[in-house]
Amino acid sequence: MAAFWQQRGRRQDSGGLGSVIDGLGSVFDVLLANARLVLGVSGAAVLAIATLAVKRLIDRATSPRDEGDPKAEQKTLEESWQDLALIKTTPKPPKKQRREDLSEPLLSPAQALVPGEARDPRVSSAPLGAPQAKSSPLRCLTLQEKLLSHYSSHLAVPEIQVSLVPQLARSISTQLQNFLRNKCPELPFGRLFLSGALLDGLEVLAADHIQLMLPVVLDTGLWSLIPGEDTVVRNPQYWMIKRIDLGYFPRGCSPWDRFIVGRYLSSNVLNETLHKMLVASINWPAIGGLLGCVIHPVVASRELKLEVKHDQVELNITLFPVVEMEGKVLLAVPPEGLVENLWLESFYRAEVSKVKELDASDSGARQRCLRILNGVCRSHPTLHKLGGSPVTHLILHLSDTGSDWAEESLADRFQQVLEELVTHLEKGVLPSYFNPKINLFSKLLEEEIDEMGFVLFRAMSEPELLLE
Repeated sequence: MAAFWQQRGRRQDSGGLGSVIDGLGSVFDVLLANARLVLGVSGAAVLAIATLAVKRLIDRATSPRDEGDPKAEQKTLEESWQDLALIKTTPKPPKKQRREDLSEPLLSPAQALVPGEARDPRVSSAPLGAPQAKSSPLRCLTLQEKLLSHYSSHLAVPEIQVSLVPQLARSISTQLQNFLRNKCPELPFGRLFLSGALLDGLEVLAADHIQLMLPVVLDTGLWSLIPGEDTVVRNPQYWMIKRIDLGYFPRGCSPWDRFIVGRYLSSNVLNETLHKMLVASINWPAIGGLLGCVIHPVVASRELKLEVKHDQVELNITLFPVVEMEGKVLLAVPPEGLVENLWLESFYRAEVSKVKELDASDSGARQRCLRILNGVCRSHPTLHKLGGSPVTHLILHLSDTGSDWAEESLADRFQQVLEELVTHLEKGVLPSYFNPKINLFSKLLEEEIDEMGFVLFRAMSEPELLLE
């Protein structure tokens, strides 16, 4: 990330650039020298601030670098954000007075004082019997008030979606469960269940997606877990499920042996088998007609996904085979590439449970802060990949520092989360709350980190920008 900003700060040498910049510098000096006569003291100060910001950027872009000085090539990400923020926040100069305004008296004739006579503050200048106009001064909302207003007016999911989406998803789940029992009676699938932010009260803006979990029931005497960091991928967020004791219990003893690749239960093979069933074996038009909707399996997706269109809602349902062993929750979500036996460890259930437990213990506003930040990330084109787990884990980290999470401290905690996000984005690392070896930013591109960092850096001084 630092290299990205260093390249932006390097000088582009050209034949006439130096002379042009010198000319601009002379113009700036002349403007500053005469600004006080034309604009006055306050106007000259405003022009000086803006000119200083522009000259700083020009000087950095054109000043010669010392080849032997290693510090000459260094420019931190924060310095670049500060330069841009300085130009952005330069105050506007005061409006120039017209000649007609200068000729008008400062006081109206009714309010003018007679020389040598003191004005009695109890005497009103308005005629007797005239109604007194009540002044209503403009009220500036605090960040706390803006956050609470945004929470109540912008983040509410439509009631029809809150009630209809789970009902529709459960009906589809029942139909899918019956199909699997009839099609694959030898495979001990567990009972399908729903998961997602909508069910946990953390969904914002729209209930347009939900997760459907398909438990894969394994005999713990025939299978064991291998940490991903002990394999060739060296990734602590993934695990492998190994078939053991093949000498005593040969292949065929477990109904899941048909999905083994190299002695490991393959998440890819299992997903491909289920994908073929979803696309080619299930009569979705008949099920959709029964439920009053249209259901289409997504053929091109690597995920097991269904698109559901109802008269009142549109919904995406993602099916996840899930294995629960040794206190781990593993999803059949292998990384892109040639490795096909990996299972992704999910912390979602632990995240939601921990946040609600902490809020219950101190009547905190963690869930409210999390919903606001999730709404901001979901609606912002640059920040959409930050929502969900990264923000949740950061709030859990801050809860361990002894911060006050009472409702009246919501604005302070909101700004603190923004500052911590900028700090972690500068480093490119956000450790998982439940496993510090896992970097939650590992899947972000360097360009995405830079863009997110700049947006949040500006928001540190103007948090209201994120609520627009």
